[in-house]
Amino acid sequence: MKVTKDMIITDVMNVDPAISSLLMASGMHCISCFAAGGETIEQAAMVHGLDADDIVDMINEYLNLKENGEDVEF
Repeated sequence: MKVTKDMIITDVMNVDPAISSLLMASGMHCISCFAAGGETIEQAAMVHGLDADDIVDMINEYLNLKENGEDVEF
């Protein structure tokens, strides 16, 4: 699966719960906020002053490494 910036945050975290740690580490602390249920990665990134493309790239890199059986540390 490939994550895009127009995906809802909770949908992305349902792909792999560990993605929540990636979002927190990037400065997106709203993952447990009620807005996460209806907010896209792009919208949340804008609110937090972050680059949505960077966040999506980081998530997809994590998913690719995991898919290839590599250990991933945050």
